[in-house]
Amino acid sequence: MTSKELFLVTGATGKTGSHVVRMLRELGLPVRAMVHRADARSETLAELGADVVQGDLLDLDRVSAAMKGVRAAYFCYPIDPGGLLDATTIFAQAASDERIDAVVNMSQISARREAGSHAARHHWLGERLLDRFPFVTTHLRPTFFAEWLIWQWSRDSTGGVLRLPFADGRHAPISAVDQARVITSILRDPVPHDRAIYRLVGPVEKDHHQIAREIGDALGEPVRYESVGIDAFAEALRAQGNGEFLIQHLTNVAQDYRDGVFAGADDTVEVLSGAPAATVRAFVEANRQAFAGEGQERAWRTVLDR
Repeated sequence: MTSKELFLVTGATGKTGSHVVRMLRELGLPVRAMVHRADARSETLAELGADVVQGDLLDLDRVSAAMKGVRAAYFCYPIDPGGLLDATTIFAQAASDERIDAVVNMSQISARREAGSHAARHHWLGERLLDRFPFVTTHLRPTFFAEWLIWQWSRDSTGGVLRLPFADGRHAPISAVDQARVITSILRDPVPHDRAIYRLVGPVEKDHHQIAREIGDALGEPVRYESVGIDAFAEALRAQGNGEFLIQHLTNVAQDYRDGVFAGADDTVEVLSGAPAATVRAFVEANRQAFAGEGQERAWRTVLDR
């Protein structure tokens, strides 16, 4: 391990990255936050004391510059046609050139060789690529974020509605904050987690009927789940203007969900971070204001901002 103390966080204005920056700064640790564009969110990171740098993860020179003096880095890249594997290669080479100690990689629970989703298979390939380099690598495979419940949220005359193509499949939602605690912990002490793959799930597994009821209990109003067909879901995504790469990913993910790929609940988050993951009810109560409006129309446009 080196004597360097600087931590690099990519996707630093995203759902997990922004929390990681905040947590590291609260510990008094130096952080370089790499952002795609300068905006109010990046200004907030600068106010926390982070060294904010703007750059594209597909730009080797920019990434190499961001790696200067870095001890450990968090790598997070959005679902984008053709981008992930190039970005992973560039990131890995820059990290190796600068002799950083460790990379924590945001993957996904559906990542596997036989995945139907091109994006999920790319995540699996990205994991394998990173493992070929000399630095410590840790791969995180979260189930659906609890934040997706906000983005999928809508209302009609009878109350709240979740309309999704997941049939009676089950999962244990996990919040971005809980994931960030895991990421922060591993960045600070990466060696015990070398080449580890962690499935990140919440503490209680539920189907969406149960999730809807728990949201309703927290909000004090009726909430129901309506299952839609995968083909209908794909057409809705096209009507929203989403690209075919994303649609191919999300429709295959929907089938994976029905097949149990996203299922499971355990205490991994608590073991790795020292505190248990939040339940659905606790998440809703902590984010009550976010459920005041509707999220359905923007739901699948914002899932990429991790």
